Amino acid sequence: MEEFKRAVLENDNLYLVLDNLHLGIIAHTPERTITVFNKEAEKITGYLKEEVIGKDCHEVFQAPFCGGKCSFCDGPPELKLKTLEYPLNIITKQGLTRHVEMTVSPILDKEGGIKGVVASFRDMTEPFQLSLKAETLSNFSGIIGKNKAMQEIFRQIQDVALYTYPVHVSGETGTGKERVANAIHDISSFGKGAFVPVNCGAIPEGIVESELFGHVRGAFSGAVKERKGRFELAHQGTLFLDEVAELPLQTQVKLLRFLQEGTFEKVGGEKRISVDTRIISATNKNLKEEVKAGRFREDLFYRLNVIPVHLPPLRDRKSDIPLLASHFLKEAEMDSPHSAPEISGSAIDVMLDYHWPGNVRELKNAIQFAMVRSRGKTIIPGHLPLEITRDQTVGLRYPAEEPQRERSSFKGKLDMDSVKAAVKKTGGNKSKAARVLGVGRATLYRFLADNEEIKAYIDQI
Repeated sequence: MEEFKRAVLENDNLYLVLDNLHLGIIAHTPERTITVFNKEAEKITGYLKEEVIGKDCHEVFQAPFCGGKCSFCDGPPELKLKTLEYPLNIITKQGLTRHVEMTVSPILDKEGGIKGVVASFRDMTEPFQLSLKAETLSNFSGIIGKNKAMQEIFRQIQDVALYTYPVHVSGETGTGKERVANAIHDISSFGKGAFVPVNCGAIPEGIVESELFGHVRGAFSGAVKERKGRFELAHQGTLFLDEVAELPLQTQVKLLRFLQEGTFEKVGGEKRISVDTRIISATNKNLKEEVKAGRFREDLFYRLNVIPVHLPPLRDRKSDIPLLASHFLKEAEMDSPHSAPEISGSAIDVMLDYHWPGNVRELKNAIQFAMVRSRGKTIIPGHLPLEITRDQTVGLRYPAEEPQRERSSFKGKLDMDSVKAAVKKTGGNKSKAARVLGVGRATLYRFLADNEEIKAYIDQI
């Protein structure tokens, strides 16, 4: 009797601890029967403990909260689970959308067997929305940027993640189209299945249908066994069709039929196959121009372009260059036995003056190149790739050595009135305004980044 009372007391104390955490906590058995559900979980999901304890989590929550990334859909997993961390959009009992950060860990017995799973989650909806409103969010699902255009991209990713409508991502080469597609996949209910990227331009025309839709045995010479295509591999996941404008017209017809009916036939097969997958397409070409030229079907364009997302080129969001450069340095540091060097103000100025035809991908390569060249010292203009340090219009070179006085030392000379006057005089042109003020562009960008008032003033010009 005393042992029973002690067990009850310990259980009550455990729930007191859990109910005072500012984290939602859910635990369930290998059969998905919910055993723990604390007060913060009630607050975030809108469900009461009495409504969920003892029930199958899939029956209570369904997708996207349950089912999307669940490892227990087909019964307890045979292999050991790993702790997973991921962002997720959920829908509450009241139908509200919440953006949560989820951590899922296995519950193991003494022998290492799986006894269930415990999930902890934090409601990040309000901080996320406030950051977007203030335009201070700098990293969203691995995408870096504080520029106003990038804040809008973050909003779009957040909005479309709960729906399965086709998304078309446009933008120049190197702007991060696959990264955006991956972010949509990561926070959507379509997370259980794989993210399957396909570079349509890299597949030989003769086998593109087989790659996408699969083939049956004997469909053509060399087809010695049946093979799944990318559509089947992306079941309950996301199929990312990169460079979709390169698809042959015949394949476009088959893709259109799938988008209309949700089914397809393998090459050489007669059986209709149905898969549940989200389609995200991307191209660096203007699809409307491709339609006019007869290289892309107009009906397919409208099927793919249900939700358009356009990524701006790096030259149109140069204020993100210092942020991106710092991020890529930290990434490079993780693969290096040495600490990452700092980037000098004059090196940042050189990068701000460059036009970046390769966009973010080119910037990342340049940072890795400069890190190797600098040998652990401060990165100066001379450490950057030749095509960046050479002035594209007059063929001049930036100095290989850092000037004795950093351009950033002018920062103390800048004040609100002088910056406003310079910006007004130059019609909002930041490059010309920097020259009027006698400072480098990086210095002016840093000043603007720290002053919301002047950014609002520029937007009005």
